[in-house]
Amino acid sequence: MSSFVGFAALCVEAGLSMAHAVFMTAAVWALPAKVVLVGAIAAGNGIAAATFAVALSSIRLGPMVVALVPEIRGPRTRRWVLYLLAHFVAVTSWVLAMQEVRSIPRDFRTAWYGGLGASLILLNMMVVAAVYMVADALPSSVSAALFFLTPLYFLTSLWGSARERAGHVAMVLGLLLGPLMAIVTPDFALLATGLIGGFAAYGFHRFSRRNKGAAS
Repeated sequence: MSSFVGFAALCVEAGLSMAHAVFMTAAVWALPAKVVLVGAIAAGNGIAAATFAVALSSIRLGPMVVALVPEIRGPRTRRWVLYLLAHFVAVTSWVLAMQEVRSIPRDFRTAWYGGLGASLILLNMMVVAAVYMVADALPSSVSAALFFLTPLYFLTSLWGSARERAGHVAMVLGLLLGPLMAIVTPDFALLATGLIGGFAAYGFHRFSRRNKGAAS
């Protein structure tokens, strides 16, 4: 909810209508893709460029779907149900599902995840609409502060759900390298930060496993 407060504030500043913002919450769902789309609209990019950017930002959801489907698929689950449930995959629903789904009887997992995903989408559609209703009454400093709820949410949720120490290493490297890469290579700062931090975290993971294997 806090991240969608920030998203709604972003949409207000970009000049989008409440109907557009609420529709995007339901149709796109994954928050980074929506932020990319709003940025493309604000920059005046064409529909082809915006579509490509949103699709590229959503590639990361592929491994999350691959990890989740074996956990929720039952012996009689139809394939179209899994395609439908894949729409609900985003950081929040995925983290909650991977933490809780094994405590749910397998025959009920698709229904459970469908209820979780649909509830999150409906709730955050209401959050976005509510922010629009009070946006004009908020001081500009408060609206600016709302922007920080989105990155703060992602950082804390991913930190808490990381199963390997390498995940924490990657996030710390990202925080340290981001400002540096913005100075060194402003046009490719995000890409450079991801590549350097990601490969360094992967190297740390391999080194840790090798040392653990040698010690045992």
